[in-house]
Amino acid sequence: MLNWPTFFAQLFNGLALGALLALISSGLTIIYGTLGVLNLAHGAMFMLGGYAGYLAYEHTGSFAIAVAAGTLFLLLVGIVIERVLIRHFYKRPPEDQLLVTFGLGIVIVELVRYGFSSLTKTVPAPKVFAGITNLGFTFYPTYRLAVVGIVALALLALFLVLYRTRLGLIVRAGIEDSVMVDSLGINVDRIFMLVFGIGAMAAGFAGIVNAPVVSLAPDMGEAILVQTFVVVVIGGVGSFPGAVLGGLIAGEIVSITSMFNPGYAYVMLFAAMTLVLMFRPLGLLGVKGRE
Repeated sequence: MLNWPTFFAQLFNGLALGALLALISSGLTIIYGTLGVLNLAHGAMFMLGGYAGYLAYEHTGSFAIAVAAGTLFLLLVGIVIERVLIRHFYKRPPEDQLLVTFGLGIVIVELVRYGFSSLTKTVPAPKVFAGITNLGFTFYPTYRLAVVGIVALALLALFLVLYRTRLGLIVRAGIEDSVMVDSLGINVDRIFMLVFGIGAMAAGFAGIVNAPVVSLAPDMGEAILVQTFVVVVIGGVGSFPGAVLGGLIAGEIVSITSMFNPGYAYVMLFAAMTLVLMFRPLGLLGVKGRE
């Protein structure tokens, strides 16, 4: 039976999930928009960020250090992967890119499984965000509220990088016309390396921030990857605002539908994606640079 406290709690759940999906999707969409590479290892990078933060937390007991470690580690991993592997596939057929990133994701998952086993790991929420908060109309976990604020700040930082810096200007120009950017004498290889690193970093940050909400497991990136692709399609490939809007829409769809029948959550999510593809193929805020 529907009651208002439950409904509002689900709305907040959807907001928290949507913000998380928006952050992960923003990394995926700028990678594809700029580099033209559909990174099927993005979910594995989300998972890897969580485990890197978990390892840092086990050694330091500090959640702040865990977040920093997970974020910076995935930035480094992204840069290394782009330099060693991805850069050789920019001019290869799309199916080659899909296969190599899919295989990379499997390798990352199995390496984590080998190092940490298949048993789930947990990272406790910081003490300052422990417990529940009385919102007046319902009680809600304090850390879930904090996640919304933390992710919002991360999205704001990413927005400032993309829209208020020279790097962001080049990235957005590359999404529109990478050939023109190259012809202007800009070191596209270095920009591509940074973009892939930033995209991986966004996924890693999301992974460790979400760790106190959902236990860590080697396969946790699979479900989030599917949701992330749906978000990118709904919001529009190559659009940062689209990733944010798509993430919030997807989060609310999954959360509200789960309140009535969890089995139909993904059905409704894919139904929404289908409607967007039918009436606006480029996505709600899609960019014509990549179709």
